[in-house]
Amino acid sequence: MPVEVTWWGHATCTVEDSGTRVLTDPLFARRLAHLRRRRGELPPPEAAVADAVLVSHLHSDHLHLPSLARLAPGTRVVVPRGAVRSVPGLARLGLRVTEVAPGDEVTVGPLTVRAVPALHDGRRLPLGPRRSPALGFVISGEERTYFAGDTGLFDAMADEVGEVDVALLPVGGWGPFLGHGHLDPGRAAEALAALAPRSAVPVHYGTYWPIGMDGIRPHEFHSPGDEFVRKAARTAPGVSVRRLGHGERFRPGAAR
Repeated sequence: MPVEVTWWGHATCTVEDSGTRVLTDPLFARRLAHLRRRRGELPPPEAAVADAVLVSHLHSDHLHLPSLARLAPGTRVVVPRGAVRSVPGLARLGLRVTEVAPGDEVTVGPLTVRAVPALHDGRRLPLGPRRSPALGFVISGEERTYFAGDTGLFDAMADEVGEVDVALLPVGGWGPFLGHGHLDPGRAAEALAALAPRSAVPVHYGTYWPIGMDGIRPHEFHSPGDEFVRKAARTAPGVSVRRLGHGERFRPGAAR
C-alpha cells in the first residue's frame, strides 16, 4: 500500500504506511488559550483514528490533553521521557503511554519509530521546571518519513535523522515572531538540502493565530508555505515539495 500523508493543520498529520496509521501532535481545538484556529475546518472524527500517536514535545499546542482524550482507549502514545511526570493528566486518559529519548525505537505493527533530537525547549510551559527533550521521529516502513516536530536548524540534524524519503518540516508558527528553536521557510529549506529526502511537506503554519493580532505581520501567518516552496526550489531542487491544504492527502510515491 502506498505511503499517504494527510495534513490536518498545525503539526497534526496522519502518516499511513504499510496499512498502519500514525498520528502526530494531535490538536483538534478551535481555540487554545490565546490562539484561535483561523484557517481550515476542524479535523473530522477520522483524524483521531490511529494505531499510534507521536508527541514531539510538551508544549500545549503539541501535547494537548483534550485532543488526546478523543483517541480510542488503549491507543499507543509515544511521548518524550518525563512527560507523565510533567503532565499528570496524561496518565488519566486510558492510553498506553510510552516515554522515549533520542535514539530509542518502538515498534508499531510493521513499522519502526525512532526518536531523534530536536533543537527546541521541550518543557511544559509556562510552569515546567523539569527538563524533557523535544523530539522528532523517523517512521520506517515502506518509506522512511521524518516528522520534525518543532525544531531549529542544528549542525548534526542530517546525521541524527539519517536517510529519509519524506520530510514533514515546520516552516512557521502561531505568532508574528518566531523564537529560538524554530524553522522559518529559509532555515527549513536549508534543512531540506541537508536531509535530501525525495519529498517534503511544509507543516506548522497557517492554522492558529493569536486573538486580536490579525493585522500584525499577517504575512507570517499566510505566506510560510508558499515561501518554503520557492526557497526549496532554489536550495534543494532535487526534492519534490508539496504544499497541502488542510485535510488534503498526498502520496509521496506518486510525485516521483
